[in-house]
Amino acid sequence: MGQPLRILHCFRSPVGGIFRHVRDLTHAQVAAGHQVGILCDSTTGGSHEARLFDEIEPQLALGIHRTPIQRHIGAGDIAAAWRTYKIIKQLQPDVLHGHGAKGGVYARMFGSLLRVSRSRVARLYSPHGGSLHYDEHSAFGRTVFAIERLLERFTTDQLLFVSEHEMQTFLAKVGQPKVPYRLVYNGLRAEEFEPVLPNGDAADFLYIGMMRDLKGPDIFIDALAKAAAILQHPLTAVMVGDGDDLPKYKAQAASLGLAEQITFHPAMPARRAFALGKTIVVPSRAEAMPYIVLEALAAGMPMIATSVGGIPEILGQTSSALIVPGSSDALATRMVDATRDPKVLHDAMPSRDTLRSRFGVDVMAQEIEQAYFAALAR
Repeated sequence: MGQPLRILHCFRSPVGGIFRHVRDLTHAQVAAGHQVGILCDSTTGGSHEARLFDEIEPQLALGIHRTPIQRHIGAGDIAAAWRTYKIIKQLQPDVLHGHGAKGGVYARMFGSLLRVSRSRVARLYSPHGGSLHYDEHSAFGRTVFAIERLLERFTTDQLLFVSEHEMQTFLAKVGQPKVPYRLVYNGLRAEEFEPVLPNGDAADFLYIGMMRDLKGPDIFIDALAKAAAILQHPLTAVMVGDGDDLPKYKAQAASLGLAEQITFHPAMPARRAFALGKTIVVPSRAEAMPYIVLEALAAGMPMIATSVGGIPEILGQTSSALIVPGSSDALATRMVDATRDPKVLHDAMPSRDTLRSRFGVDVMAQEIEQAYFAALAR
C-alpha cells in the first residue's frame, strides 16, 4: 500500500446494493489505514439503514455527512449541489469516489472544482447501473448520455464497473472512454459463505429488495397468483424491503386475493431474511451486479432470477435458474417447476467454492485501491 489516503464516497441513496458496496469498501479501506468518509442523501432509508450508519460511523475519520439529495433532476439540485460542494471542500479528500448517477455527477464536478484551486484529488465513478438504465433512443436518454460523455472526458480520472454487462452497456450507450476503466466485481466477506437454513415455517418464496417497479415486486406478486392457479393450491411468500411504492404492492396483493399468503416485512439484514423463505426470487427489470444474488447463493439458497445486468455472469449464461425479465408468466412457470421438483433448482446453483474464488471482498478492495493510486499518479 502507498501512503494513507483521505477517501470520500459520494452517492445519493443509502439503501440496497450501492450502500452495501460502500460499507464493504469503507471497512476494508479503514483496515488498510485510510481515512474514509461518506456523503449521501438524508431523506432515504429507515430504521435498518440508521442502524447500519450507527455501526460504521465510529470507524470513519472523515465522518458521515447526510444532506437532502433528490432522485430526479430538478431545481432542488441547485441547493443540494451547493451544500454538497461545501462539505467536500471542507473535507479536502485525496479521492472522491462517486457511486450511481447523482453521486457520480457531484463527485466528479466538485472534484474538478477542487482541482482548479490546486487541490490534489482523484475523481472516480462507479455507475452501478444508474443512468445506464435509460433508453438511448429516447430524447431524455440521449441527453443523459451526452452529459455522461462530457463528464467522462473532462471530469473523470477512472471508471470502475461492477459487471461485464455494465461495462459493455456503458461502451454501447456512452461510447469508448477516453480515460482508464476496469471491471471490479462486488465482493463478499468470508462469514457470508456460511449456509443459512430456512425456518420451519418458511414461506415458499422470498423477495428481498427495494419496493419500486425497477426491482419487479409487482411481477413477483402477479407470478405468485398465476403459479398458485396452475398448481391449484395456495403458495406463500415473504416480501422484505422499504420504499414509497410499498402501499401499491400491498394493494396489488389484496386485489389478487393474496393478502393472507404474502407477508410484508421492513428491510432487515439479508441473512436474517433468508431464513424466512425456501426459494429466493430476483424479478428485476434491470440490474448492475446485485449483491442480493451473491449473498443468497453464498448462503446456499436456491434462486430464480431474471437474466439482466450481471446476474448471468454469476449464475452462468445458460443457467436454468434464469428467466426473461418483465414476464410474470415466465416467473410463474419457473415457480411451478421449483415447487414440483426443488432439486432441479438446487442443482442449477453455482458452488460456494466457485463464488468464493471470484467474488471476495479483499480482492475487490485491493483492485479499487490500485485504481485510486493509478488515478492520483495521472
